[in-house]
Amino acid sequence: MSSALTRPTAAPAAAARDVTVRHRTRISDLAEVRWAVAALALFLLALPPYLLDAPAWTWAPPFALAYAAGGWEPGWSGLKALRDRTLDVDLLMVLAALGAAAIGQVLDGALLIVIFAASGALEAVATARTADSVRGLLDLAPATATRLTGDGAEETVPTERLRVGDTVLVRPGERVGADGRVLDGASEVDQATITGEPLPVDKRAGDEVFAGTLNGTGALRVRVERDPSDTVIARIVAMVAEASETKAPTQLFIEKVEQRYSVGMVAATLALFAVPLALGDDLRSTLLRAMTFMIVASPCAVVLATMPPLLSAIANAGRHGVLVKSAVVMERLGRIDAVALDKTGTLTEGAPKVTDVRPLPGSGLTERELLRLAAAAEHPSEHPLARAVVDAARDRGLRVPAADGFDSAPGVGVRATVEG
Repeated sequence: MSSALTRPTAAPAAAARDVTVRHRTRISDLAEVRWAVAALALFLLALPPYLLDAPAWTWAPPFALAYAAGGWEPGWSGLKALRDRTLDVDLLMVLAALGAAAIGQVLDGALLIVIFAASGALEAVATARTADSVRGLLDLAPATATRLTGDGAEETVPTERLRVGDTVLVRPGERVGADGRVLDGASEVDQATITGEPLPVDKRAGDEVFAGTLNGTGALRVRVERDPSDTVIARIVAMVAEASETKAPTQLFIEKVEQRYSVGMVAATLALFAVPLALGDDLRSTLLRAMTFMIVASPCAVVLATMPPLLSAIANAGRHGVLVKSAVVMERLGRIDAVALDKTGTLTEGAPKVTDVRPLPGSGLTERELLRLAAAAEHPSEHPLARAVVDAARDRGLRVPAADGFDSAPGVGVRATVEG
C-alpha cells in the first residue's frame, strides 16, 4: 500500500464546518425580525407617557410609527390578496388595529400590531432555521473528493462532478464523497448521520459506504455507484425540504374556513355598524360596538397558532439530528401516548462508558486493580469500547501502566458492563 493511502488529513472536516457556519441564517438579516423589533421599540417608547396621561404629542407619534412598522407588511399583503378577490387574516388584523385606534383604544391597537408582527417574525425565524437544518444536512457531504485517474494519479474534483464508475480515495479523517462500494482498504466508518447507529462500522472490500459518513483510521478506495444527486444524504435533504413545505391537517382546515369566516366577520361588523346607526343610535357607541366585535372575532390567534409551532418543531428536530417526514407526522406526534423502538442504539448517547467493574471470583483482584490492568491492555486500541475502559480508569485517578511487558495472571477474568 502506498504512502498516499495512509496520510491523514482533517481539512475536509474543517471545511465542512466552515460551510455550515457560512450558510447559517442570521436572525438580524430577516426583514420580519427588524420590523417587529422596531414596532416593539416604538411601542415601549410610547407606553410610559401614555400611561402617565402625558400630552398626546409625546405618545401619539411613536404609536403611529409602531402601527406603520408592524402593520405595513401584513397590510400590503392583505391588499394584494384583496386584489385577487380574497380576504385574508393579515388585512383583518390591520383593520382591527385601525378600528381600535378609531374608537380611542390606541394602546390596544398598537399592542395587536406588535403581537402580530412578533408572531410573523417568529414564523420567519422558524422557517429560516428549518432551511438552515436542511443546508446543514447537505453540508455533511464534502465539497470535493480525491478521484483516481486511470494511470493512478490523484486529482481533487468537486463531488458533483463524480460519475458512476469513478474511483475515489478516502483518507483517514475524511468524509466519504459519494455513495459507493469499497474496492480496497479497511477502516471503521461513522455512519451515525445516515443510519443513526452510535458506533463506527468496520468497512472492507465489498462493503457499501455512503456520502457524508466519516472515515476512521484507515484509507479506502471506493467505486462510485450513485450519481451525487441521488445519494442517500441528498434524498434525506429532499425529504426534509418537502417536510417543511407540507401542511398539517389543522392548518388545512383553518385555511379552508378562513376565507369564509373572514368574509362573514366583515359582513357582521358592517351590519353591527350600519343597522344600529340606521335605527338612530349615536355614531360613537355604534362604532365602538362594531370595532370591539371585529377585534374579538378576528381569527389572528387561531391562524398564528398553527404553522409557526410546527415549523419551529421541525427545525429544532433537524438541529438535533431527527428528520421529520412532514408536518402531518409532527402533528400526529403530539397525540402519541406510547412509543416502541426495536433499536437500542437510537436511544443512547453514542458514547460508551464503563458503569460496572466486576472481577471474577477467585481472581484476587480488586475493582480498581482490574480496571487499571484492563486499561493498560486497551490503551493502544482506538476502538470506542477500549477508549471507554481507558477513560474510566483515568476518571478514577488510576495510573495506566504501559501495555508492553504486561502479562495477565493465569485465571484472571474480566467482566465489565458498558453502556452506550
